[in-house]
Amino acid sequence: MDVQFSFIIPVFNRPLEIKELLESFTHLDYVDRYEIVIIEDGSTETCESIINSFKNKLDISYYLKPNTGPGDSRNFGMTNAKGNYFIILDSDCLLPPSYLKTVHAYLSKTYVDSFGGPDAAHQSFTNLQKAINFAMTSLISTGGIRGTKSSDAHFQPRSFNMGLSKKAFIQSNGFGAIHPGEDPDLSIRLKKLGYKTVLIKEAFVFHKRRLSWKKYYNQVYKFGLVRPILNTWHPSTKRITYWFPSFFLLGLIIAIFAFLVGYKWFLIGYGIYVVVAFIMALAATNNLSVAFQSIFAIFIQFFGYGYGFLKSSLYISVLKQKPESRFPKLFFDHVK
Repeated sequence: MDVQFSFIIPVFNRPLEIKELLESFTHLDYVDRYEIVIIEDGSTETCESIINSFKNKLDISYYLKPNTGPGDSRNFGMTNAKGNYFIILDSDCLLPPSYLKTVHAYLSKTYVDSFGGPDAAHQSFTNLQKAINFAMTSLISTGGIRGTKSSDAHFQPRSFNMGLSKKAFIQSNGFGAIHPGEDPDLSIRLKKLGYKTVLIKEAFVFHKRRLSWKKYYNQVYKFGLVRPILNTWHPSTKRITYWFPSFFLLGLIIAIFAFLVGYKWFLIGYGIYVVVAFIMALAATNNLSVAFQSIFAIFIQFFGYGYGFLKSSLYISVLKQKPESRFPKLFFDHVK
C-alpha cells in the first residue's frame, strides 16, 4: 500500500511546545513528503505566529476551532487531512530523527491499520520530567503496558504516539467523548472491528509529560477514574493488573498500622520494593536526583491512580451510577 502520512496534533495554549515539536520535524531523516495538521482547540494563546515561521520548511495545515477536547480535535484533523495514514502526537512530544523512517519501514514490511509507540526522556528534560518518565514506563511501576512489552496482547496505543489508517478511522468514527481514556477506548473498539494493533518498539518519541507534581497527580488520578468506566463499556478487557495500584495503596495503609502494633514485616516489604525501584531508576538514568525523584513519582502514580480507581469502581461498578453524571469533567458533552 502507498502510505501517505498526515501528522495530527491538537494543541491547547501551548505555543512553545509546538515550536519545539516543529523544530524536531525539521531534523527528520525522511525524504518523502508528509503533512502536519495542527488543530488549535479553542486556545486563548495561539501558536499561529509560530506555525507561520515554519511554513517555508514544513507542509503544515493549521486550523482554529472552538474548544471541543483533544479527541474531537483529532477527529477534526483526520477528517481534514490529505493523507491516508494518520500519526497522532501530543504537543508536548519531540521526534527523534529516525522516527518516520522507522514507521515507514515497518508498515512497508508488515502493514497494520493501527500502531503505537513508546516514549522516552530526552537528555534536555528536567530531572522531574525524567523521573516521571521512569515511573510511567518502568516494568516495576506500570508493568510495561505503555510500550515496553512488545509481546503484550493487551497493548493499547496512547495518543501521544499512535498511528491509524484512514480506513480504520472512518469505520470506527475515531475518538469518543471521554478524556482521558479516549485512546484505549478507540484501541479496544478497533480490535472489536477486526483491526490489528501492534507496538513498534523502535518508533519512540520524547515525551515531556507534566511540569509539576500537582499536575502529574491530577493526571494519574483521572487515569484511575477512567479505567472502571472503560471496563464497564468493554467488559472483556478487565484485568486484575488494573487493581494493582489500589492494592498497593491499601496495602501500605495496612502495613503502617501493622507496624504500629508490632508487625514490621509488611512495611519491610515496601522498603524492599523502594530499594529495588531506586536501583532500577539509578541504573536507567545514571542520576541520583532522578532516582530519588522517581520513587516519589511512583508513589504519586500509585496513590493517584489507586484512589481514582477505587472511587470510580465504587460509583460506577457498585452503585451503578452513570459515568457522565458522576464524573462530568471526564466528558465533552458536545461529542456525539
